[in-house]
Amino acid sequence: MGKKNDQNLNADSSGPVGEPIVRTLTMPGDTNPNGDIFGGWVLSQMDIAGAIYSGRRVRGRTVTIGMESMKFHKPVNVGDVLCCYCDTVKEGNTSLTIKIEVWVIRRFEQERIKVTEGLFTYVAVDENKRPIPINTHVRES
Repeated sequence: MGKKNDQNLNADSSGPVGEPIVRTLTMPGDTNPNGDIFGGWVLSQMDIAGAIYSGRRVRGRTVTIGMESMKFHKPVNVGDVLCCYCDTVKEGNTSLTIKIEVWVIRRFEQERIKVTEGLFTYVAVDENKRPIPINTHVRES
C-alpha cells in the first residue's frame, strides 16, 4: 500500500509511484480535432487502471464515485507508450482513494515522462450495486 498521507500531486517525481497496471500505445484514432491525444481518452485509461487495481484489491466489483485533483503536466503524443501506475492513498470502510500517475515513453525514446496524475475514488459494491465493506470481499491469506 502507498503513502496514505501523501495525496499531493507533484510533477517533479523521480519516477513512477505505485504498481504498473495499464500500458498501451497511443494511436491516431485517439486524437482530438487538433491532432493531440484527447484528454478524455487519457482519463478513460486512468479509470480503467483504477478499476483493475481497486477490483483486485477488494476481490470484487467496484465503481468509480469521484475524481479530484486531476492535473495534466505535459501533452501526450501519437505513438507514445502510455503507462498508468496506481497506488492506494486512503482506504475507508467501503472505498479506496487511488493516486493514478500516467507516464509516457515517447516514440523511439527510453525515458519515462510524467504527463498527468489524479486521485480517483472507488467504492466496493454488491451484486445490487449497493456499497459494501471492503473486507466483505477480501479473503485472508
